Amino acid sequence: MSGHSKWATIKRKKGKTDAERGRIFTKLIKDITLAARDGGGDANGNPRLRTAVLAAKGANMPAANIDRAIKKGTGDLPGQRYEEHTYEGYGPNGVAIFLEVMTDNKNRTTSELRHILSKAGGSMGEGGCVAWMFDQKGYITIDRTVLTADKLPEDKLLETALELGADDVNTEDPETYEIYTLATELNLVLKGLEAAGITSQSAELIREPTNTIQLEEQKDAEQILKLMETLEDHDDVQKVWMNFDIPAELMEKLDR
Repeated sequence: MSGHSKWATIKRKKGKTDAERGRIFTKLIKDITLAARDGGGDANGNPRLRTAVLAAKGANMPAANIDRAIKKGTGDLPGQRYEEHTYEGYGPNGVAIFLEVMTDNKNRTTSELRHILSKAGGSMGEGGCVAWMFDQKGYITIDRTVLTADKLPEDKLLETALELGADDVNTEDPETYEIYTLATELNLVLKGLEAAGITSQSAELIREPTNTIQLEEQKDAEQILKLMETLEDHDDVQKVWMNFDIPAELMEKLDR
């Protein structure tokens, strides 16, 4: 499995745990609200809102919550005003960290994130210090069971995705097909899959590390995963991207 697929799989599996705790809903609502504010409340004409809504549905968010978030974004309902920011820095073992944040108080958020990184043995960096280590890509997941239920063979998915312009399709995960696209092609591929009768589980823009730091020792892996969880627990942090990799054998050990 390629490095970016392993990273995306770690993020996706962890996302399931987050969803079970209900924590992810707050972040999804922020994303939907801001997407609707900036691009309007029609998901068909607003690609960012379309992917945000799909992510929310993938996390089993009730339709009423989604509709309320959209209305807050369009101004039909009152709500807090959030702004987007990015933060860059380093964690233990020199792992690069790129954070996507939505906040109504940048000064508070900056101070809190700086404290979290410092406490973990990392540091906040200047803008651009690690952004070059990540490529932005589109990422779509397809539930294998749904594809089977729709009686669509795997080779049909592969052929359709590649014809639509996908860069790569990972078929190694036992539960999910992972489709990678150029960032600019995500919505086009997503619509094409739907037109072909292929239901997507989730779709989002991800930041794929161009190189990774191998964490071979259990203590190092546990330390960076704890930091990732602490950052993701922060209410203002939408997404956390890091350039580490953990061998499959060690990851299985940590999952027990």
